[in-house]
Amino acid sequence: MKSTIRTMKITLDDLKGPEIAALLQEHLDDMRATSPPESVHALDLNGLRQPNIRFWTLWDDRNLAGCGALKWLDAEHAEIKSMRTAATYKQQGVASQILQHLINDAKAAGVQRLSLETGSMTFFQPARSLYAKFGFELCGPFADYVLDPNSVFMTKNI
Repeated sequence: MKSTIRTMKITLDDLKGPEIAALLQEHLDDMRATSPPESVHALDLNGLRQPNIRFWTLWDDRNLAGCGALKWLDAEHAEIKSMRTAATYKQQGVASQILQHLINDAKAAGVQRLSLETGSMTFFQPARSLYAKFGFELCGPFADYVLDPNSVFMTKNI
């Protein structure tokens, strides 16, 4: 029996649990299998354990359903990082719930602009569609990113 999104809880995560380590490794493996090395911008556990990053997990009781992070670029601009839905929870609204939480958290913290980088390949089309549904629009590279045919940059004023 599949769980419903109503039973899930979002938690500020310390990135110490084995469940999140496994989900992030799956994320990195997919990114490396889909994109050339110079176009993989996903962060590993150590990369996510930075003072300018807040990392959130979505739990269905004791099962990890997904995750997402906010990386502050400055006081008014943050980047969405490490959005991932566990395979058994795809197409159940997990990514939408995480993304809405990240937008709300950023807005509450005074962020005025959210940006993200995702892949340009077909594999990333569901992610691009989700971001567009939430009002993100195409933009040029931001922060330390450069133009890359394997990357799509999106932003949203909040």
